[in-house]
Amino acid sequence: MPAELPIHAVLPELLAALRGPGAAVLVAPPGAGKTTAVAPALLGEEWCSGQVIVLSPRRVAARAAAERMAALIGEKPGETVGYMTRLDSRTSARTRVLVMTEAIFVNRIVADAELPGVSAVLFDEAHERHLDSDLGLALALESRAVLREDLRICVMSATIDGARFAALLGDDAPVVESEGRAFPLEIRWLGSFPDKRIEDAMAAAVMTAWRETAGDGAGAGGDLLAFLPGAGEIARVQERLAERLPDTPVLPLHGQVDPAAQRAALRRDPQGRRRIVLATAIAETSLTLDGVSVVVDSGLARHALFDKAAGTTHLVTRRASQAAAGQRAGRAARQGPGVAYRLWEEAAHPGRPAFDLPEIASADLAPLVLALARWGTADPASLPWIDPPPAAAVASARERLERLGALDGAGRITPRGETLAALPLGPAHAAMVLFGAEHGAAEEAARIALLLQERGLGGRGEDLASRLQRWAGDRSARAGASRKLAARWAAQAVKLAGTDKPAAADRGAGAVPPGILLAAGMPDNVARRRDRSGEHWLSAGGRGFVLDPASPLARSEWIAIGDAQGQAKGARITAALPLEESAIERWLPERIARRQVVRWNEGEQRIEARLERRLDAIVLASGPDPAPDGEAAVDILVEKAVERLGTWLPPDLLARARHAGIRALEPGELAANADLWLRPLLAGRRDLAVPRGRVVEALLGLLDWDSRQALDRGAPREFVSPAGTRHAIDYTGDDAPSVEVRVQALFGLERHPVIGDTPLLLKLTSPAGRPIQATRDLPGFWRGSWAEVKKEMKGRYPKHRWPEEPWAEKPSLKTRNAFSRGDS
Repeated sequence: MPAELPIHAVLPELLAALRGPGAAVLVAPPGAGKTTAVAPALLGEEWCSGQVIVLSPRRVAARAAAERMAALIGEKPGETVGYMTRLDSRTSARTRVLVMTEAIFVNRIVADAELPGVSAVLFDEAHERHLDSDLGLALALESRAVLREDLRICVMSATIDGARFAALLGDDAPVVESEGRAFPLEIRWLGSFPDKRIEDAMAAAVMTAWRETAGDGAGAGGDLLAFLPGAGEIARVQERLAERLPDTPVLPLHGQVDPAAQRAALRRDPQGRRRIVLATAIAETSLTLDGVSVVVDSGLARHALFDKAAGTTHLVTRRASQAAAGQRAGRAARQGPGVAYRLWEEAAHPGRPAFDLPEIASADLAPLVLALARWGTADPASLPWIDPPPAAAVASARERLERLGALDGAGRITPRGETLAALPLGPAHAAMVLFGAEHGAAEEAARIALLLQERGLGGRGEDLASRLQRWAGDRSARAGASRKLAARWAAQAVKLAGTDKPAAADRGAGAVPPGILLAAGMPDNVARRRDRSGEHWLSAGGRGFVLDPASPLARSEWIAIGDAQGQAKGARITAALPLEESAIERWLPERIARRQVVRWNEGEQRIEARLERRLDAIVLASGPDPAPDGEAAVDILVEKAVERLGTWLPPDLLARARHAGIRALEPGELAANADLWLRPLLAGRRDLAVPRGRVVEALLGLLDWDSRQALDRGAPREFVSPAGTRHAIDYTGDDAPSVEVRVQALFGLERHPVIGDTPLLLKLTSPAGRPIQATRDLPGFWRGSWAEVKKEMKGRYPKHRWPEEPWAEKPSLKTRNAFSRGDS
């Protein structure tokens, strides 16, 4: 190991910490040598009799770290130093340092919490906060606290908050910091180009950096590393640069590149040429790209975001955080002075998020919840977390795991859940492969599961059947390794299922269709076409999806969706298999249920009752229900009546109650007591057209005798005039209370009538019922404007009485002559 590595200056302090408290946090800048120097240094410690496991966030980084450590001691990978990734492993009985991806470690510790034969676990690049890293650390800490006090744990990174991790590890865990190499780094700001496609802007930026660093100055003559959000953008920039720099090696570096090409991207050109490496965030940390002194950063990063509503994980492109931008720029100054070009403005840099959001806050937590259930922990909050998993995401994951039969209603793992957890797959894909094993199609199911995880395998396109065919004929190393991995998964599933059918069944009459294999693991994603074009689809989970109408899948009536990108409303289907309804009926009968459906028909304003056969949200068949669930109907009617109480109830009665201060008839009280008076009123009905008299009777039934008396006293229904006529009092208007009455009926009335303390508004009318005047002061009216009214009305209605002093007259609606005859 080269003595000039900065990490060597702090190794004694780190080794002392691991001898004593047994846990430590190592903070070391990029290039300090922590990934390759710490693990070998532990092998000589007295306590280290077993393996040292080094966890790496990515397969490329795990393989590169192991190969580098092996080369430094003059060995090949698989001897003293080995690695273990999903598609590629090199290990033996001699292996003392084992570099593995975080997901593999989680499976290992869950399978055996004591980690036999392991002396230490090093969590490298912990700042990236991958879900499996956080989970693996929580499990390792619990194992250390309960089972393995001798297990050493070291958390390593360049940018993490050391104090937070030290507190998680324990009060005695120290934070050891390494200074690292201090090569000059120049930042050049190119500005943003919102009017250009990212591949055009990046190709131009790379050309600018290439020319400016060809001579003297920072980064002169060194290789160039460009950061782009994904494999698609990398391919398009590679095409543009190949045209402009035909003699320059332009190499892609991302997870879909085969191992040989990945190794080539990490090393200098064997012919000594200056080269360009186009990478995703995979090159931010862990990896050292030999010869790089120039970085061009698009400022973008692609993150996986789980949508709980749609049940899919989709990729979103966001601005890279300040921490990520710092890591990227640091790649240029690992081996000497460097320069980093940024495709955004300097003034905009402080507006970027300081750090990337940890995966635990946005990822699908079903794998985590199942792993914890297998571990024996139903409540994730009981484990030590740097950031605990969100409760809503945990609840959503539990619900989906219950649908797969992996958990019971109490959140405990079931025997089937144990089987699913034993497979090195997420719960949905494990359920798919296990179902295939149980029906003689294990390998086909395993290939579908792997195809959904390995982007670019089998080409592109949403038709998984076509991609399966292309993959089967692909003779590349990556395709071959993937087929071997699928075969291992299939064999493991067959063993767990206790069957003897590891290979895919033939396509005979008894063969399980590929779409059913996919549906077995993702039952909510079975979808039915909603239009003739095949663009819009409804899933069994109740979500809407969209599909390119030009896709061959658009002609299918049914599909099983394996992947979709975009938000829950109209997520775009990116991977699916066709289905037949007859296959669903045959292979997934437990998913089909007969249901009585009672719902409100807004158009007809009445209850609609139907008998349906459903695949969850998808209706297979429907017909009228002659005997609907009466309680369900009443529930809906009560809900609808409460929604419209203000317009559905008799407004005059509510207004009377409000005027009289009868609290029991206030809308809020009526809504709260709906079960008491509304349910009996609506029982047996299909609509809200209840006769008004029955509604009034039900409302008055809520009042005791004293309240009824208070209502009649405080807000009487009628006004009885001096002439004996009865008139309904209006309590609903802005001028309430008011009453309309012929003026002759009020003759002889000296005092103005009141309702409680409120003067009754008298709307006086002529003998023909036409308005004359409204008053709340009848004595004042008689002695004031009555003279003018009398003068006008006497000419219009000469047969009626219009006395000079109406307050002194007898009330009567008779004509003058009839009144005179009666009086005499």
